[in-house]
Amino acid sequence: MSDFTIRPATSDDAATILRFIQALADYEKEPDAVEVTADTLRTQMESESPPFECLIADTQDGPIGFALFFSTYSTWKGRPGLWLEDLFVPPEHRGRGAGAALLRRIAAIAVERNYARVEWAVLDWNQLAIDFYRRLGAEPMDGWTTYRLTDAALAALGQRD
Repeated sequence: MSDFTIRPATSDDAATILRFIQALADYEKEPDAVEVTADTLRTQMESESPPFECLIADTQDGPIGFALFFSTYSTWKGRPGLWLEDLFVPPEHRGRGAGAALLRRIAAIAVERNYARVEWAVLDWNQLAIDFYRRLGAEPMDGWTTYRLTDAALAALGQRD
């Protein structure tokens, strides 16, 4: 039996979610990349159509991990899916099963909703995460490369005719 529960996050968890986001950014060697604020997260979570959902792994002593995700759509499958944006359990709380429990709950949500898949990205240097995901049955999408437009490049392309 685990010493934690998995629960949906509420807007009252905005500061906790932000702490996890910052801890993940620190872990991924991007400590200055986080621009979101707790107020922004709270407002988004309280909106009529929140842009994301979040789960918290919680103990009597407080939260020990989180998973933030949102809906996608597969044109080939003709069904929605879930994109796992962040899954993080700080190193001091690892080995308790919280990460696997969070991912199991996300998989259960996808199944309950009749979604086609759950997808996410992992940094190629993060062998601990890669091994963890493979143990849970996930497979890499060989042959696919993620592209991203942000900041000036996004603005420039968006202003073209």
